[in-house]
Amino acid sequence: MAPTPTDLAAAMHAALQAGDLAQVLELAAARPAEANEFSELLRGLAQQASGQHTQAVATFRRLAQAHPEASAHWNNLGVACRDAGDATQAEQALLRAQSLAPNDAEVHYNLGLLWLQQRRWSAARQALLDAVALAPSFVEARLQAAHACHVCGDNDGQEAMLDGAADWPAQPAEQAMLLATLLSAQGQLAAAMRALEQALLPGGDQEAALRLRLAAQRAALYERGNRLALARTALQQLPLDALDVLPPTEQRARFDGWSAHAAVAMREGDVAGAATLYRRALELAGDDDGRAGAGFGLAAALDRLGRHEQAWQAAGQAHAAQLPVVREVVPELLSAERTPLQLSERTVDRAAYANWSQPPAPDAAHSPVFVVGFPRSGTTLLEQMLDAHPDFRSMDERAFMHELTERLALAGQRYPDDLARLSANEIAQLRALYYRRVAKVLPELGQHRLVDKNPLNLLCLPMIVRLFPQARIVLCLRHPCDVLLSCYLQPFRSPAFMALCSSLPRLAQGYVQAFEQWQQHVETFAPSVLEWRYEAVTERFDEQRARLGEFLDLADPAPLARFAEHARGKGFISTPSYAQVTEGIHRRAVGRWQAYRAAFEPVLPMLRPLLERWGYADDVRQENSGSGT
Repeated sequence: MAPTPTDLAAAMHAALQAGDLAQVLELAAARPAEANEFSELLRGLAQQASGQHTQAVATFRRLAQAHPEASAHWNNLGVACRDAGDATQAEQALLRAQSLAPNDAEVHYNLGLLWLQQRRWSAARQALLDAVALAPSFVEARLQAAHACHVCGDNDGQEAMLDGAADWPAQPAEQAMLLATLLSAQGQLAAAMRALEQALLPGGDQEAALRLRLAAQRAALYERGNRLALARTALQQLPLDALDVLPPTEQRARFDGWSAHAAVAMREGDVAGAATLYRRALELAGDDDGRAGAGFGLAAALDRLGRHEQAWQAAGQAHAAQLPVVREVVPELLSAERTPLQLSERTVDRAAYANWSQPPAPDAAHSPVFVVGFPRSGTTLLEQMLDAHPDFRSMDERAFMHELTERLALAGQRYPDDLARLSANEIAQLRALYYRRVAKVLPELGQHRLVDKNPLNLLCLPMIVRLFPQARIVLCLRHPCDVLLSCYLQPFRSPAFMALCSSLPRLAQGYVQAFEQWQQHVETFAPSVLEWRYEAVTERFDEQRARLGEFLDLADPAPLARFAEHARGKGFISTPSYAQVTEGIHRRAVGRWQAYRAAFEPVLPMLRPLLERWGYADDVRQENSGSGT
């Protein structure tokens, strides 16, 4: 008896289940007359799994055309086109599938993957979040949604997508490395390391290179967590000579390895070696993320070597590599008419403040201590000093105050204008929400005083005063030019801050606007503020420590001095200062901007009012005989 279409489909399905792709394709080719919809589907799946992408596209297109109302065929066609490199046809097919099956999480996921591949971050983020909303236990979708949120600066979304990630099953190596990156960005280094240790390797030719990349990421995470001995041990698994002889097809493994070696070399003082490795990594970088990371690393090394013109050029190239993310995620912030620090444009004047009600509020001892300032002004140093004291607990850098301002907007209220209209109950609810967010980070806070360190809470003073009118606030100050230089030479993850730091004039403008708003609000609210100057701390540490202790009513300020030891023991610190704060007090960063004076000359007039207000104008007027850009 001749085989029926059902017989053929059953035989092909059995072969596919057994992993015998060749048999599936052989059966399909030998009996084309007996093919039906199911056997054609099996043929396409086998072609796709075998890497025969062009053939898979043809098969799935025939199926989609023969059964145009079947979303699964359009979904499969979209994936096959994506694998074949035809993004336009992939998008058309997947959008057709989405229109036919809007509640199919798999379709949303595949659209998200396509847009991730195209680096269309905002669209990818929404598609992947939609997939998770439809299928909350869809681990692959959660991971990729977290990735998109990470790039878009959506910290809340990333955290939500990774909730419970420590209990996820072991992931294939590529996904495990992505998961480890995202977990480490949240400070979950132990969970990140577990993800790497459990990574599933594919075997075959790819396994050796993946092992090297896993070792490189372990070394990088240990360095990032101030575990230098463990970082060196991890580097022993990828010696430089082994990286040098990798075949041309394994450029990513070489890039990851050189980057990890460079980071550890910088920490150990081999700055010249780090610069060489970062240069080599930069030449191999296959995407904008790699170019930005290696470029900023190279800039830091060249700066330490005193090669300032080259350092400035390397930083400029790194900023250029970040611009595609900015253009995709927050293009409006690149407009000359817009400032990336949008809150700096929103103010409360004295007349408006006079209309605020004054309901009961916590006293200073039961309010957070807010550490504010512009990034790179010494806020992390101060945070670690306070966290080293037994009376305090810091929660690393969280944007909870900023999130409360956004919450008002979502409720249809204008910030800061509608703060005046909040009832005592509404204020108490916002305060309770703030502490619920804190409790997720510091469940053990207890009776300790909370330290809320976020430099750009500088722009949230109206919200701080509304919730905690008696809070003590420490404003970290540092020479504006040193601050701007440090910001320009550092990589920041927030797309808005990437936009702000994309040029020195833009950065200087944002800095001035932030402090103009701050000064107006200090005059309006008259909060309890201590100005904490970085230069004074490095010159007269004991005196400044006593001054801080007096401001915060500390019975014994002595533990504040143990910040470097405390920071080394703490491990992960989220800000770019994670390495410097473990070194103790030094003055290497004071006056560092003078080596770049030529680049700063155009922005000095803009900065002059602040320089004069804070007593830095004489320093700027001095002639500099050193090198410049």
